[in-house]
Amino acid sequence: MRILFTDAATVAYQHDVSLRDFEQFGEIVAYDRITREELLQEAPTVEVILCNKTVIDREVMTAAPNLRYIGLFATGYNNIDVVCAQERGVTVCNAGSYSTAAVAQQVFAYLLSHFSKVEPYTQFVQSGGWKASDIFWAYAMPTDELMGKTIGIVGYGSIGKEVEKIARAFSMHPIVCARTVRPNGQTEFVSFEELLAQSDIITVHCPLTDQTNELFHAGTFAKMKDGAFFVNTSRGGVVDETALRDALQSGKLSGAGIDVLTEEPMRTDCVLYQAPNLLITPHTAWAPLSTRKRLVAVVRDNLDAYLKGSPQNAVVKP
Repeated sequence: MRILFTDAATVAYQHDVSLRDFEQFGEIVAYDRITREELLQEAPTVEVILCNKTVIDREVMTAAPNLRYIGLFATGYNNIDVVCAQERGVTVCNAGSYSTAAVAQQVFAYLLSHFSKVEPYTQFVQSGGWKASDIFWAYAMPTDELMGKTIGIVGYGSIGKEVEKIARAFSMHPIVCARTVRPNGQTEFVSFEELLAQSDIITVHCPLTDQTNELFHAGTFAKMKDGAFFVNTSRGGVVDETALRDALQSGKLSGAGIDVLTEEPMRTDCVLYQAPNLLITPHTAWAPLSTRKRLVAVVRDNLDAYLKGSPQNAVVKP
């Protein structure tokens, strides 16, 4: 069996994670970042494609008559033509909840940074501000507590659930808007409109679909509380980036923390570049070394389960 890694460098950055476990399944052909031309050249020879963000569309699948399995080094699968995969009998498996802890941690890194002003106060001290104080403390900028804040969680998969759990540990009030409501006796489910109106903080954990594309736009931000804080660690396309910039510039939002953009890497003309009160990271919430090691193990186990006739984490199962 011939197994094609299309963008290995996105998972094993500078080879800090080993992919050798996959050699047990067949011949490995690994590209750090495959080009479209290279992908179409390799397609006719492979039975398995393992990818992260590489687009595997109808053209690629048509060029790969022996393709039977696509394994994703990711939870999201919007880069795969799942309709074509179903038609052609190609099983597609994602990586499930490998990054739950890491992404939830990132959400609270943004919140703690914003509300406790750790970095601005560090800069204040390093510039001599504390030395100039005439009392034992120097309150140069306002801070706030997370306790008592209402945090609206959009999407209630594994990450949304983990964010809710951590929020309760901070004595926050979590409310949830989810496509499918499954009452559990504890979670407070609300409509999207209610979530917008009630939340001091909104954090997004839904997949990018036709229904969620630019879910957060100028009208949506207008319905949020004045001074609310916005977090997106899901997919960039969930947000109209121009509308987010405008909400930050106007002061409608007190700030935002985002890890994803509509186009990645960031374009030179990205409207969010140097936007005010924006905490932004380069799609790294999922990427701690321990998390990526777990990811590789999940993808390996997915392939092993498929080859044994019992696919797991399947988003397409012909």
